Amino acid sequence: MANLRRSLVINFFSSSGTAFLQFGVSVILARILSPGEIGVFSMTIVFVNIAHVFRDFGVSGYLQREPDLTADKIRSASGVAFVISWTIALILFLASPSLGRWFSEPEIVPVMRVLSLSFVLIPFGAVTSALLAREMAAEKQATVSVITTVSYCMACLIFAWLGYGTMSLAYANVVNNIVAALAFIPFRPKNLPVLPSFRHWRSVAHFGVGSLLSSFLTQVNNSIPDILLGKLGNARQVGLLSRANSTVTIFTYVAGSTVSYGALSYLSTAYHRGESLVPILKRATVLLTGVGWTALALTSVLGQDIVLALYGPTWLECVPAILPLSLAAAVGMMFHYIPMAVSAIGRPYLSAVPTSVMLVARIGIASVLFNGSIAGFAWVLCFATIITVPVIALQQKRHFDFHMGILLRALMPSLIVAMATAAVAALLALLLPASIKPLLRLLIMAPFLAAAWYLMLRATRHDLVDEIHRLAVPLKSRLAWLLPNV
Repeated sequence: MANLRRSLVINFFSSSGTAFLQFGVSVILARILSPGEIGVFSMTIVFVNIAHVFRDFGVSGYLQREPDLTADKIRSASGVAFVISWTIALILFLASPSLGRWFSEPEIVPVMRVLSLSFVLIPFGAVTSALLAREMAAEKQATVSVITTVSYCMACLIFAWLGYGTMSLAYANVVNNIVAALAFIPFRPKNLPVLPSFRHWRSVAHFGVGSLLSSFLTQVNNSIPDILLGKLGNARQVGLLSRANSTVTIFTYVAGSTVSYGALSYLSTAYHRGESLVPILKRATVLLTGVGWTALALTSVLGQDIVLALYGPTWLECVPAILPLSLAAAVGMMFHYIPMAVSAIGRPYLSAVPTSVMLVARIGIASVLFNGSIAGFAWVLCFATIITVPVIALQQKRHFDFHMGILLRALMPSLIVAMATAAVAALLALLLPASIKPLLRLLIMAPFLAAAWYLMLRATRHDLVDEIHRLAVPLKSRLAWLLPNV
């Protein structure tokens, strides 16, 4: 646990730093690129993200949870990764004209072809990345993350400034993968085999097939909003929805991969020891919602100020979609760790069931209720998310003996904290003059909202209080050491 906490802290500061940099670049790009240009990239990247599911083929998960990982198994995983990834690169390149015709967007074709090149590069660092995650080598992962993020952001800005439009993001993606392949070389484990093999490909494929269905459906489910809206609406609406979703997921940007870092390995270890996963799942979800629900509540209340401050008035049309997207995200956060838990017990395919229900619900409800506005479409996504709750609740009860009543009682302090902090935000928004610039309004509110959040954590005796105090101990020690030298 001590090693996990240390890795989480390192991962948090690394992912937060890179996330802030990426977010800052996205803010700048929102003022350089038009909603239509961003919409074209969003419509293209959804298919690339789906292809990433097949490209991984469960290789990363296999390397992280395999209890007896030998050199031959690592070589086999590497062999599978190269074959699958290069095959998908060829398929994407050849399929790009068909996708362009289907969407009636010819600009999709060159973007897709450039993005397909990334699949040729990814396998060179994929195995090393998975092994570092297995070992919770957060410092090494953080180094690679910083290098690749800086490279990606610089490439985005340079290509956009040169006038490449939508292609700026595609070229930057290729640059990112080239740099990643090079950056992982110094961190390869000493005994890591160089040449791939296929000796144990069946064991890799067995786990891969089990995780493929759920991973594929999850990615399709994540991509279906852009696909549906691109087909039922237009590229501009896709761009606006994408910006609304980016606003809602600011917390995810800040927290980065920390909320899931090491979860699969940790849960797998506990399961192999014969321990119940309920206490781990419950505490992890309480800690996540203690921060995440408050962030989502504040985003809903202050959505207009956030959009104006970050993106400018061009994107104000996305504001009505923020509330339903925030509610959907809050519901999903309750079950964030369940997919990792079912993978830890060797049954990753179980995640396919609730994902399938949500996918069908999204398509069905959108076909009937979509009214042509992005707010209406966002409510469709929200209702589809709520429909899946009974399915996931049944799964976690059956496979982990984790009853929904236990979870809801545990999450009550998180709900109280979020609602109370949001009420303070609403009051501050009313008291502050509308003439003040949005960014300044948010900066003025920030310390009061932070204080309100912490006081509510104390009042509800939330589990986060202990974690905050634990993290504050080394900071206090360093300050005490520095002050005498000032």
